[in-house]
Amino acid sequence: MKNLLKDHRRKKQAIKKRLQDFRQVYKRGDEDIFSELCFCILTPQARAVVCDMAIKKLQDKGLLHRGAQEDIRKCLSGVRFPNNKARYLIEAREFFKNGKGPDIKSKIDPMDPNKTRDWLVRNVKGFGYKEASHFLRNIGLGKDMAILDRHILKNLKRYKVIKKIPGALSKKEYVRIESKMREFFKRTNISMEEIDLLFWSMETGMIFK
Repeated sequence: MKNLLKDHRRKKQAIKKRLQDFRQVYKRGDEDIFSELCFCILTPQARAVVCDMAIKKLQDKGLLHRGAQEDIRKCLSGVRFPNNKARYLIEAREFFKNGKGPDIKSKIDPMDPNKTRDWLVRNVKGFGYKEASHFLRNIGLGKDMAILDRHILKNLKRYKVIKKIPGALSKKEYVRIESKMREFFKRTNISMEEIDLLFWSMETGMIFK
């Protein structure tokens, strides 16, 4: 734990800066919010850096908002399950379409992120609680949420927050572990939104998203 706290002190300003970047996404509006939603659709079992490169490629080619499924799939090099995820991007685009562009902001309740998270899991194909939490964090609304992917769970086990890494996470189990994580890190003065970036940087050497 001593090393964790030391690493947090060293990286705290950079992490705070990254979180501020996330908050700007929500202020910029629907197209940027939609891009983050698509990024989080791509992330299951795939490297975040690769997914981010894929989203940028789709944006550069003008495919994210109007590309055909096959053209999108061709841009998902290195992303796991590209056929399914290309389809999920198309379905999300159609679901949130309002006139010429996406309309996501009207579906988000910034005063009740947990309600919004439940709604996203029910309505966005490819989203579980991890992806919905990741998305909300990446638009500045996941302050008290955990992104329970493998590297977080591994570290929670390492610090004895959980006894073992679960094979699957139901909503009940997700919320239970999230609550234990929240209580544990409250004693360290590391916020929930900071801990994911901290753990991720410890494994990869970079503060990303």
